[in-house]
Order: sequence, then structure tokens, then C-alpha cells
Amino acid sequence: MSSSLAVPPLAVGASQAEDKPPKPPAPVVNFPNSLIPKNPLGEGRFIKTAAALIIGDEILNGNTLDRNSNYFARFCFENGIELQRIEVIADDELEILEASRRMVQKYDFVITSGGIGPTHDDITYASLAKSFGQELKYHDETIARMEEASRHRTWITQQSEEQRTARKRMALFPEAGEVLFVASDIWVPVVRLEGKLCIFPGIPSLFQKLLDNLKPFLPLPTEDARPFRLQVFTPLPESSIAPFLTALQKRVKPENIRIGSYPLLQPGAHIALIGLDRERVKELGLEVEKELQGRILSAEETEAMIKAKRQ
Repeated sequence: MSSSLAVPPLAVGASQAEDKPPKPPAPVVNFPNSLIPKNPLGEGRFIKTAAALIIGDEILNGNTLDRNSNYFARFCFENGIELQRIEVIADDELEILEASRRMVQKYDFVITSGGIGPTHDDITYASLAKSFGQELKYHDETIARMEEASRHRTWITQQSEEQRTARKRMALFPEAGEVLFVASDIWVPVVRLEGKLCIFPGIPSLFQKLLDNLKPFLPLPTEDARPFRLQVFTPLPESSIAPFLTALQKRVKPENIRIGSYPLLQPGAHIALIGLDRERVKELGLEVEKELQGRILSAEETEAMIKAKRQ
């Protein structure tokens, strides 16, 4: 029943209201973060390429909308990392083994999302341990943080031994993994394997917060190695702008500048110019604006457009 249909507190007898104990407040936790480890790629190296492995039957059968790959794509772009691959696979051990090994061998930074809960189909930790020849081991600090963050929940004390064991599965990690506590108000860590593969929960709010807080633990590219993106709106249809854009891309390809065209439902398109040389990209933006009767979008308009596409 919805709260709007519940009996108002004043309608309840005074003795009943007094007898009902108030819910204990959620504890305010402030866990210490992990120390920043040495560069896992080696001194002087930084992440250039990335891949995402989204794990879950619920994604493939349409029960859950995957928001994490899009958020990761934005994270990579904003931090100068070239995201080269996104895969969605089932909760299947053999698929996790094959994909994780292949991605760690090929890319500098790999993330997995999903499959780390307490139920039978949450097999990501166990599968990744097997993938890299490790045993599983309970992580005592994670268990302690889990208990501290949940001590206000009355249902915890009512769980059976089997239920408590299932809950502890969320702290059963590959034994050689780096356990990185990156957010002081969350007990869930990011577990990193082989210095490259980071294991994330599938819940979008948790995924996003942990990913954002992981930045100090990653050897990210320097500011001058991060691409600049400029967006130009043109009212012309794609068929009319195609010859110009084809010639432009051929001309600027040696400069490592990429040109993309994204049509709108109504007449027109957004043209994206991406490159490391900010001034050169701006110069080309003016050319596109002139040739295609367009208008360069402001940073605010670009951000609003990207947000709209995610909805």
C-alpha cells in the first residue's frame, strides 16, 4: 500500500504510538581510503586504451537497461583514454574467462560491471579468480566495513547462517587482487586484477561513484594528451553534407582529427570534431560552420545534448 493511503499518525492511539520503537538512524560511516599504490603499468606509463565487459543475463534479456557502459565511455573520453571495446555477456563462467583474458592481454584498462552480489548467478569474482589462476579468499576488512555500514538494519540479526554466508560472498575475492577502498562512505571496494582489470558492481549509482573515486588510483594521461571535442549544428540533411565531410576527413586524417556526423529526427545533423590540437579543431569548426550553414555549439549546449542522448 502506498504511503498516501496509510493511517495518519494522529489517528493512532497514543499508547500504540508510544509502544512502537523508532527506527534506528543509519550510521554515518567515514571509512579510510586505501593508500595510492605504485603505477600498476610501470613507472612513466599511462593508460591509453580501455575496454568494458558488462556481465549479466538481465542485460541480454532486456530486463535491465545498461547505463554503465555509457558512463564509462564518457569517463574514458574526458580522461583521454581511447575506449576501444564494449562487450555484454551472460552470467556464464566460460564466457567470462575467455573475454577477461583476451581484454587484459590487449588493453591497458579493463572494467567489469555486474555479477558480484550474494545470489547463485553472481559468479564474477569466482570466474575471474579462475581466469587468472587464483583461489578465492574472504577479505576481512571488507567484511568489517560491510557489518559496520549495515548494523542499523534489524533484518541482519534475523538472518540464518546460510543467509549470512550468502551475504559474505560479496567479500570473497580473488586472493591476489588489489582491494582498493576509494569512497569513504561506501563499504564496497574496487578489486583490481593483473594491474589492469577493475571489478565493479552493476548498480549504476554505485558504479558511477566508485569509478569517479577511482581516478587517483589510475595512471591517467596528462591534460595535453586528452582530446578536445567541438560540436557544430547544421540544418542541412546528411546526404547534402556527406561529400564535404568525406573530403574533410581525408584531409585531416594525417593530423589525427576525427570527424563524425549524427543525424537528428528533424532536418539537420550534429558534426563532431575530435582531436588533441585544440586550436586546430576550433579552426576546422569555423570552416565546417561556414561551409555547412551551421553554428558552433557552446560547451553548455554540448553537455545538454549529451545528457539528452543518455535519457
